[in-house]
Amino acid sequence: MAAIAPQPRVRAADAPSVEDPFAPRQRPRPRAERRPRVAGGVIWIAVIGALLAGIVFMNVAVLRLNLRLDQLGRDRTRLRADNAQLQSQLSSAQAAARIQALAQKKLGVQPALAQDTTYVKLNPKQ
Repeated sequence: MAAIAPQPRVRAADAPSVEDPFAPRQRPRPRAERRPRVAGGVIWIAVIGALLAGIVFMNVAVLRLNLRLDQLGRDRTRLRADNAQLQSQLSSAQAAARIQALAQKKLGVQPALAQDTTYVKLNPKQ
């Protein structure tokens, strides 16, 4: 026995139709005009405005950090100059002690004692 496949049913809408030439033709219905979505536009404007405000705040923060960085750079330069000056004073002070030690060692020079010190009084011309 052979199985017979069922035939698909043909629906009235799928069936080829013969148009009646005397039947009134239906005109397509005009589509309703689409209104722009105002709420969606307002939301996008708000989102873009918030993003722009964020960019502005970030730029202001970067500007403040750059100003602070410049101030710190000037402070660093001033401190380095102060350190160089103090180093120079320190080396000068150490040089006097080194010279005195060399004079005592090589030349035998001794500092004058307070009781051996005399002062000369000069009379100014009157």
